[in-house]
Amino acid sequence: MIGRMLGNRYEVVEQIGIGGMAVVYKAKCHLLDRFVAIKVLKEEFTEDEDFIRKFRRESQAAASLSHPNILNIYDVGSEETGEKKIHYIVMEYIKGKTLKEIVVAEGKMPIDTSINYSIQIGEALLHAHKNHIIHRDIKPHNIMVTEDGRLKVTDFGIARAVTSSTITTTSNVLGSVHYFSPEQARGGYTDEKSDIYSLGIVMYEMLTGKIPFEGETPISVALKHVQDEMTPPIEVDPQIPVELNNIIMKCVQKRQSDRYQSATELLTDLKNFRSTSVLIGDKSKISENTSEMTRVIPVMSVNGNNGETELMAKNTKKKKDNKKPFVIIGAILAAFALTSIIFFGYMQLKDNINPSSDFPMPNLVGLTLDDAEKLASEQNFQINIIDRVVNNEFDAGKIISQNVDVDVRIKPGFPVGVILSTGGNSVSVPLLINKSLVEAEELIKDAGLRVAVNYEFHDTIPIDVVISQDIEALSSVEPNTRISIVVSKGEETREVVMIQLVGMTISQAMNELVGMDLVVGETNYEANEAPPNQVIWQSYEPGTPLETNTAVDLNISSGPEVIPDPVEPDEPDEPDDPIGQVESDFSFVLTPFSDREQTRVTIVRKQNNRTETVYNSNHKSSDGPFEVTVRGITGAEFEIYFDEIYQFTRVKED
Repeated sequence: MIGRMLGNRYEVVEQIGIGGMAVVYKAKCHLLDRFVAIKVLKEEFTEDEDFIRKFRRESQAAASLSHPNILNIYDVGSEETGEKKIHYIVMEYIKGKTLKEIVVAEGKMPIDTSINYSIQIGEALLHAHKNHIIHRDIKPHNIMVTEDGRLKVTDFGIARAVTSSTITTTSNVLGSVHYFSPEQARGGYTDEKSDIYSLGIVMYEMLTGKIPFEGETPISVALKHVQDEMTPPIEVDPQIPVELNNIIMKCVQKRQSDRYQSATELLTDLKNFRSTSVLIGDKSKISENTSEMTRVIPVMSVNGNNGETELMAKNTKKKKDNKKPFVIIGAILAAFALTSIIFFGYMQLKDNINPSSDFPMPNLVGLTLDDAEKLASEQNFQINIIDRVVNNEFDAGKIISQNVDVDVRIKPGFPVGVILSTGGNSVSVPLLINKSLVEAEELIKDAGLRVAVNYEFHDTIPIDVVISQDIEALSSVEPNTRISIVVSKGEETREVVMIQLVGMTISQAMNELVGMDLVVGETNYEANEAPPNQVIWQSYEPGTPLETNTAVDLNISSGPEVIPDPVEPDEPDEPDDPIGQVESDFSFVLTPFSDREQTRVTIVRKQNNRTETVYNSNHKSSDGPFEVTVRGITGAEFEIYFDEIYQFTRVKED
């Protein structure tokens, strides 16, 4: 790759990293004359079309994110070189180290640094979640720390394209399991709270220098996330504050509903902790190495009898000239007095020319927002609306509280936060995200609100589950307000082109249909010159474009028609064949119950006024469709039962 030009503009300069799914190179963009980082997908993944499709779509979605704590994605592309195809992402080039490299090199971090880093990661996740993008692979390896201490979360584009196969094939991706949420370890439904769990593990590692779960295999680590209780970080390091320990433990709860429900909630607690706690890192270092710290000046004592002044200092060496110290001290005192006179004179003159501009904070409670803003303009301070809440005491639009107490002196331009009343008739918007459409509509109806439903395709959120809502949960709104929600239509279907199945065996044809994401429809056997079990007709011609999951019907040959030998007129019919018919093979394809581990399949034949069981066997659902061959005469009826439940009847035709 070194020296190769990608997209006719990116010249690959050197390799700077390698991960589980891609190799990262430094490259020169000749169009904008800047260095970029290019992530090139490894060759073993370039043949997986489903992976490539998701990789490209999610990378493009990640490119829409714009946040100072998210690595910028500039371009996504692919090109062919001979028989190989290169898929790549062009990203912002960062000078720095990964958070994992820093933790490995330095061990546990100071509390203030850990809080700062955690808030930056949380801000990145908040921005992504608001844009309906979930990272799913938050770990220190995917977090870059720049030389000036800014964090950049990476791999938003590739995280959602990861499949279970990639997790088991690369050692670098195996590291992710140490930060997986329990639902990821189980292969269950993931959402924003899965990222919050992983961030909790990262915080745990930053503060303790350790990860909470270790194991000999990835599976054993994953099981610990699902089953084992996590040792609280405060037990690993007693210096960790209780409040911070509680924040981490709330992030890493086993059940998603017990964690922070959004990055906003987590950031609120982190910022409140930072603002109310004095974070001084390692307290044991305060009393050490004080030679460069500010020192108390030596004590001055005055002998009242003779007015002699002595400087109480460690140096007691006698001076040759006893009067010299007094001269020096007198000069210092005189200089100090002169400086004081000048300083206080300046301050007095400054106050006379420009009196102190700070002023007492007025009372805003009870004022309308318009009146408060008018007062703020007159007295030169700012008003910021912190929140709007339901309040029965104050009319809608009036201020019910302020975050600066009355008469506290503030400077011009100082921002004052206020909370506004929405009145007593307001209602609270329910949380609708991840609820089913039926449940969401009931919640909205119970709250006295209206709903507008929009639908979008989504790769991971099931059909009829709410993806987003236009008004945030717990917001106060007027009754009958319309809440717009976006509901998942499931994964977007794609088109495939029908291939030639005629001439294949039924087993080959079924495998081809499953591989194309199509469904085996009705299968009918009929006598034909073609060999038995060979497809002789398909319901869609080759070359026909079809949506995935379309059912394709097939006709299968049961072999040439068997013509019975003529019967001598004087010979009586066989007891089992009173009308002179001969039994022949009759085959059809059955599919066992998919929601049961195995199905007992029973076939009952009715012919010549006799009923008998001709087939009785168990079949595993994992084996899929299977073929059954029975014997009977023309007109014989075959009743099919699954687990003694009647399914249908097949009649053997001529």
